[in-house]
Amino acid sequence: MSDPLTATPAAPAHSLGDEFALDPGLVYLNHAAVAPWPRRTARAVQRFADESLHYGASHFPRWMEKEVQLRGQCRDLVNAPSADDIALLKNTSEALSVVAHGLDWQAGDNVVISDEEFPSNRIVWESLRARGVETRRARLAAAPSPEDALAACIDARTRLLSVSSVEYASGLRLDLDRLGEICRARGVLFCVDAIQSLGVLPFDVAACGADFVMADGHKWLLAPEGLALFYVRPEIRDRLRLNQYGWHMVEEAFDFSRDDWQIAASARRFECGSPNMLGIHALSASLEVLAEAGTANVAAQVLAHSAYLMDALAALPGIEILTPRAPGRYAGIVSFRHVRVAPVELHARLIAQRILCAQRGGGVRFSPHFYLTREQLDTAVAAVAAATR
Repeated sequence: MSDPLTATPAAPAHSLGDEFALDPGLVYLNHAAVAPWPRRTARAVQRFADESLHYGASHFPRWMEKEVQLRGQCRDLVNAPSADDIALLKNTSEALSVVAHGLDWQAGDNVVISDEEFPSNRIVWESLRARGVETRRARLAAAPSPEDALAACIDARTRLLSVSSVEYASGLRLDLDRLGEICRARGVLFCVDAIQSLGVLPFDVAACGADFVMADGHKWLLAPEGLALFYVRPEIRDRLRLNQYGWHMVEEAFDFSRDDWQIAASARRFECGSPNMLGIHALSASLEVLAEAGTANVAAQVLAHSAYLMDALAALPGIEILTPRAPGRYAGIVSFRHVRVAPVELHARLIAQRILCAQRGGGVRFSPHFYLTREQLDTAVAAVAAATR
């Protein structure tokens, strides 16, 4: 699988570097968990709070304009045909649940996932067991490629394939275009949890043929928890049965005295109640930062950081890199372990040195974003060397 984003990255613009005000003694390598906010995002939240403090909802019409703006930003983020294809939900898990409990399943149907999925993209499908739906977990390492392993689990009763664009623990990056082709050829719906790639890599729903895409904003999108984008291919929007109802999901949402109602034609039909206006202002500001940095430049920076970390860590005695190192098979996650120091102990030692990272999947996980410097990466590598002596 070729990777078009292998050019040497330009240095981040100084103004964007100034967007990040982390404590200088902290090396933040945990964007795959919960990211810090840019200054612009913090200011947007502060302005919204001050406005609410002093004026209440006096400027609600302007807030609605910000909501419209965010839908457009999310449309651009995944290259959806229209902003009407974007719903704003609470989180990735809610969006996955809308799909899982919206489709018309028949006993004997099955869903294919991988054996490396985060619980959100496993539990939701296993919850369909009572309806006679089987969840098949493909062993990604048991075939020549992860895509081959997933394809081998698909049969005539497979209704849907659901994968993470990048696996949360190993950092494995899947070939979404190929998986989309497999699904289209076999008449299978294609669902992508993109939380570990949006904000790192370009995403194109048309190119990969995804029917459903979801991602919360609190990881690589650099925004607070509590707001996620949810894309549904417009041709299949009506195939999702609604399980939540309220004032916001109807066509004439602000005609409160109306007795009759009609489900919204747009993806707003999946938003049953009042929008998270605080989160909307915050996510919009974060997406502005990423847009100014440039999608290709962000991707090149993050891929370069990951490649550098894998090389530098692999040069240390006793370190094993768990993330695939082939171009096109990694994104922003670098997972590793030591032959002698247990992951839980290594993680604790790194945290004590103020290297913020995570313990996942039998190893330690680093996840650098574009704005980090080479010096910070070197500091983290030196901390690993010290922690494993």
